[in-house]
Amino acid sequence: MPTRDRLSALDASFLHLETGGAHMHVASVLVFSGAPPRHEELIAGIEARLHLVPRYRQRLAEVPLGQGRPVWIDDPHFNLGYHVRHSALPAPGGDHELRVLAGRLFAQPLDRTKPLWDLALVEGLADAEGEQRFAIISKAHHALVDGVSGVDITGVLFDLDADAGPPLEPERPWVARPAPTGPELLGEALLERATVPREMIRGLRAATRTPRQALGRLADIGSLALAQTSSPAPPTPLNVEIGPHRRYTWVDAEVPRFKAIKNALGGTLNDVVLASVSLALGRFLRDRGHATEGLTLKAMVPVSVRAEAESGALGNRVATMWAPLPVGIRDPAEVMARVSSAMRELKESGQAVGASTLTALADFAPPTIMSQAARLQARQRYFNVVVTNVPGPQMPLYLQGRLLERFYPVVPLAQRQALGVAIMSY
Repeated sequence: MPTRDRLSALDASFLHLETGGAHMHVASVLVFSGAPPRHEELIAGIEARLHLVPRYRQRLAEVPLGQGRPVWIDDPHFNLGYHVRHSALPAPGGDHELRVLAGRLFAQPLDRTKPLWDLALVEGLADAEGEQRFAIISKAHHALVDGVSGVDITGVLFDLDADAGPPLEPERPWVARPAPTGPELLGEALLERATVPREMIRGLRAATRTPRQALGRLADIGSLALAQTSSPAPPTPLNVEIGPHRRYTWVDAEVPRFKAIKNALGGTLNDVVLASVSLALGRFLRDRGHATEGLTLKAMVPVSVRAEAESGALGNRVATMWAPLPVGIRDPAEVMARVSSAMRELKESGQAVGASTLTALADFAPPTIMSQAARLQARQRYFNVVVTNVPGPQMPLYLQGRLLERFYPVVPLAQRQALGVAIMSY
């Protein structure tokens, strides 16, 4: 019986979280200098590299009767032209028009009957300092890519040199493998489930070799689970049922300024980011008449736990940390001190490692239970806002000879989460 690539429990949870106005895709807006490529030229360039990310030719297949997590299968009707769209901005073609278009595209869910991604080539951007510009808006489902490590199709489209040659050709032309039948999918899922007890027995045997350590580890994980769920985040105007529409904006900040703050006040660059978000949210709430005295919000901060050997792989290897945002404090130095101290304690507690262990244990749970748990979690108020700080490329990148000037990331919004903050350095 063939082995298929099945979604992990974490990847599958992003499908269960997708309901109503909540769309679980990560995205990015990329702005380039130079004349835009022709649509056909862009498609040809992507097709020449698509063998480097074979998942982008695959779609999800559901297991009958919900007896297993979905698997990835080749899409026999794959049409690259469907996934690479073409759009143009209305005059004057500034950042405002690009943001409006991005918000409109981000509001559209991906079609689950097809590979879960698309790109839009955007023309009509106003020139900058006499030079032409264009943009690409990229979107991929969170079940497909890891939004923290930033692994997606854009990682293979770029070159490090404006004059880079064509990529290596695939060893053989792509041909879709035959799609499995429903009974085959069901049989494979049931057989895989039968192996779970053996895996659990192996874990128990390993635990009995170091029982004290095993018991301590289980206690730590249990304490973590209670800590994450026993204290809901405070109510705010940001935690309401969201609709299908999206508004998107960005700001540019110089990394040297963040480093200067870090060096002057202590802490890390990520602490400076969280402190900046805390100060901005506090001012946002007060400007709208909401009291912030003594108020501390909770930010969900995704953390990559991908091993070095897994670098470049698709799928999610993510844990979470729950960072306090003291929005009631207005003094930047005091906010920075509070955030730095809290994040240092969280890291020393091993919260992210414990969360990744809980995520791994979820792979042993029946899919129906995981589906219900994901939907239940989406209705709870465990956090107020997602803040993700993604390390971006630290060298110039080129797309078919055009320089990438700006790179703006996007995080998905959950059912009761009206704001997400994503930061990327480039």
